[in-house]
Amino acid sequence: MPENRQPPASLILGCAGLAITEAERRLFAATNPLGFILFGRNIDTPDQVRALVESLRDSVGRADAPVLIDQEGGRVQRLKPPHWRKAPPGAPFAALAESDIVAAKEALRLNFRLIGRELADLGIDVDCAPVLDVPVLGAHDVIGDRAYGTDPAMVADLAREVADGLLDEGVLPVVKHIPGHGRATVDSHVDLPVVDESAESLEANDFIPFRALSDAPWGMTAHVVYTAFDRDRPATTSPIVIGEVIRRRLGFDGVLLSDDLSMKALGGRFEDRSDDSLDAGCDIVLHCNGVMSEMQAVASVARPLTDRALERLARAEARRRTPKPFDTALAAHRIEALLARAAQ
Repeated sequence: MPENRQPPASLILGCAGLAITEAERRLFAATNPLGFILFGRNIDTPDQVRALVESLRDSVGRADAPVLIDQEGGRVQRLKPPHWRKAPPGAPFAALAESDIVAAKEALRLNFRLIGRELADLGIDVDCAPVLDVPVLGAHDVIGDRAYGTDPAMVADLAREVADGLLDEGVLPVVKHIPGHGRATVDSHVDLPVVDESAESLEANDFIPFRALSDAPWGMTAHVVYTAFDRDRPATTSPIVIGEVIRRRLGFDGVLLSDDLSMKALGGRFEDRSDDSLDAGCDIVLHCNGVMSEMQAVASVARPLTDRALERLARAEARRRTPKPFDTALAAHRIEALLARAAQ
């Protein structure tokens, strides 16, 4: 970074369509967000996605600006057939793990190497996966089959393969939703979940996968209130949950990204949502829906990345691996064969 230029803003933004508009280009150039995130509305063909990724990076003058996507497989899959492989959700791998954990780990590692290779081919270099949430009976199905089972230790083991598969292909994983969304009885996209579980129970169950993957390069907060720690604020805007739980108890010192500020779990002005998240300890705030008025509001209070956030980002970048030769067709067949065992 040139000495006379400020660090990028602590902000990741979406865009509205298949190509950026002139108004978006001006906003991005003026705000200099750290990076961008893509959704289904931004996806058509491989060449179109590559062009969009390039134009997003050009708008901020940084060829290394992170470009994120949610590519978990199953119902959370932005890249879809016919141009991209249909990947399974977490549940089939969890089912296989019940009888053969070694096979499940192999299948997941291969699955996310394939996903990572598809992303890298498009210039997308951060994937918002794995899901480390442990769903419980009676919880909302917003997590559901996205999870890698209901046993915290197994979730941790399988999620490690997801992270390593992505890293093998030079893509950074984002563990989510810290410190756990598995007990939420409402969908945080539309309402604010409140979890009344005791601290002891959360420590003994929900927190286990996050502690096991506390070395992950990036993490994403949960828009969930945990009354055992903070009765008033969701994790995203709670200095107590971020400082005491995420950073200290779980030991996570990676890049901490808020979940989407446009989700209805968070109320109030967008300026306040952003300020509250950063003040609580998030390194970066995320705004996804591409609505210009909301992006302008968030951008109006954008602040440069802190020195600590820059250190975390540099450490994360150092985790990328150089991809090795990989027979993708053979890997896809192997995944199918392994998952078929669980159905027998």
